[in-house]
Amino acid sequence: METERRPGGRIEKTLTVFLTGAECPFTCSFCDLWRWTIDGPTTPGAPTHQLAEVLKEVDAASVDRIKLYNASNFFDPRAVPVEDVDGIAALTAPFASVTVESHAATIGPKTVSFARKIPARLEVAMGLETIHPAASEQINKRLELARFDSAAGFLLDNGMDLRVFVLLGTPYIPVDESVDWTVRTVEYAASRGAAVVSIIPVRGGNGEMERLQALGHYTPPTLRQLEDALDRCSRFASTVVTADLWDVERLGACPECAPARIERMRHFNVTGQLVPRTDCVMCQS
Repeated sequence: METERRPGGRIEKTLTVFLTGAECPFTCSFCDLWRWTIDGPTTPGAPTHQLAEVLKEVDAASVDRIKLYNASNFFDPRAVPVEDVDGIAALTAPFASVTVESHAATIGPKTVSFARKIPARLEVAMGLETIHPAASEQINKRLELARFDSAAGFLLDNGMDLRVFVLLGTPYIPVDESVDWTVRTVEYAASRGAAVVSIIPVRGGNGEMERLQALGHYTPPTLRQLEDALDRCSRFASTVVTADLWDVERLGACPECAPARIERMRHFNVTGQLVPRTDCVMCQS
């Protein structure tokens, strides 16, 4: 369970459920989510069963939003079988809001159909990653901006919300331009109606990032870069911008001031209020 800020300052209690199923077919170079997927298509009935088992331990009355993340695409029937859609919809009925994740290419009639099956308001999380033209071609996302724009407009036109993932430290972007391109990408997502944008630092560990680093195409982002990007994105009034702090301790940082910097970003994520940055004698920042 976590606390999340929404546009307008509303605070929600959010439950994130990770469903295990088929691997995403897009195989983006920066992604390591395949480690939490299975070989082959998802077995019909498995997602509904997994969700039902989790919800047995949850007091639904204490939760505002449920997020269903499956390390793939919710509207890809290979990942979420059509036999499971009605069951999942029924299980999410107690919640006021539902978030699922899916590639822009999978957004369409199935999205509208699911939204109509649930009493809650549906939000779809899509990865935009970067608008840097060269990098976006290289990371195997297979997403043109026109396709993202079309999917974003489709969601908004059909009464759904848009959540967007943006990368920091995207491969093939020079390290001294990394923060700038992250901010520009967040701004792009906000201009397309994103309610929430999460800045995700690219982390190594999937093998491909290590290969690209050895070739000079990838430099791991630092904690200071994440803080810089978040500070610069605090100006977007109608879009909530947050820093993804999962496994944040892996980012390069000064050990003396890192805990205070992480707590400062965590405070902003929830409140939207920037407190003064930490002055550190050890790292001169």
